Amino acid sequence: MKVFYIDTSSSYLYIGIVEDCKLKGSLKKEYGTNLSKYTMDEIAKLFSSLSLKPNDIDKIIVVSGPGSYTGIRIGMTIAKIYAFALQKEIITITSLDAMALSLDVDKVIVPLIDARRGFVYAGVYYKDTVLMPNQYLKLDDLCTYLDKLNKDYVFISNNSFPTLKVLPYSPDILKIVLKYQDKESINPHLVEPTYFKLTEAEENLRNSQDDN
Repeated sequence: MKVFYIDTSSSYLYIGIVEDCKLKGSLKKEYGTNLSKYTMDEIAKLFSSLSLKPNDIDKIIVVSGPGSYTGIRIGMTIAKIYAFALQKEIITITSLDAMALSLDVDKVIVPLIDARRGFVYAGVYYKDTVLMPNQYLKLDDLCTYLDKLNKDYVFISNNSFPTLKVLPYSPDILKIVLKYQDKESINPHLVEPTYFKLTEAEENLRNSQDDN
């Protein structure tokens, strides 16, 4: 079985192809605001380097968020069109699950994404147990929760936080794919981003409606 993995939920492009439990090729590169410009070219290069055609893939795993709204839409759109047009199975996972799985330490793992204004997207994991489900919350509240656990913990993120020591995120694509490749697939039309909060425009609209 050949599985195509794609994550554009941040300023980084993470793609890989796993065949029969082996990572055949991958790319991990930061593009910042140019992510949409280079994603399709890099996917084409990856397939070409492995002498694969899009139809050779059996399954797609796409990271659905949370993270960058623009970034999430890039990967989700590519994955949905790919799955629908070529009748391929598609599976979604969250960026926080992928981050937590990529770190191999005997500590509580806290994947972290900066949501601005003192808020973060985060989850809390210990081995195979989810101690706190993925959610949008204040960083201060997260730290208070962690301090009450009385366990050693470590943060992992692509973002930097002035008051925290954070390990940089580099996805273990093979480990992620092997963990989730047997997850039940979804109708491509039903695949939706995972935001955990309203967009700023949606929040402003809701606030204006509440005022009226």
